[in-house]
Amino acid sequence: MTIMIPAWVEGTLTPVEKLEAHVKGLRHKAVSVFVLDGDKVLLQQRAMSKYHTPGLWANTCCTHPEWDEDPLDCAVRRLEEEIGLTSIVPEHRHHLEYRADVGGGLTEHEVVDVFVAEAPQRLKITLNPDEVMAVSWMRFCELSAEVERTPERFTPWLRIYLQEHGETIFEGLSAVS
Repeated sequence: MTIMIPAWVEGTLTPVEKLEAHVKGLRHKAVSVFVLDGDKVLLQQRAMSKYHTPGLWANTCCTHPEWDEDPLDCAVRRLEEEIGLTSIVPEHRHHLEYRADVGGGLTEHEVVDVFVAEAPQRLKITLNPDEVMAVSWMRFCELSAEVERTPERFTPWLRIYLQEHGETIFEGLSAVS
């Protein structure tokens, strides 16, 4: 299945195949979601079948909106598709841009809408094994420390989010306990 995502080609927003955007390092739209339970962050370990950064830990879910898809609709869709979360409506928290080498000759140059949602009680998680191999709750202060200690275990974008945008994304949470 070919997935067309919004990317800027010669200054114009154009539908581009997702893999092509990463091979060419094209600037393109993305969505990231963090589900929180107090000071705990729900992380996912990416499936080994992912074409980049397999097995690394990332935020709750992330993806690229389809052509003409609203970022909030995309965030809600991917929460359900990746980890089976329904009835969660995340709030827009931040808009950022980053560029990162994700290995295998691929580059992410993403313009990201970041969303945050508070986990409802009795959260039922159902993993899509094509996307996610495990999930884990980690206190924000422990996550920050672990990323500093063993950055190779985490996706480049999660490291960037924590190091460069953590105060805005995780407003009110302290990296130190």
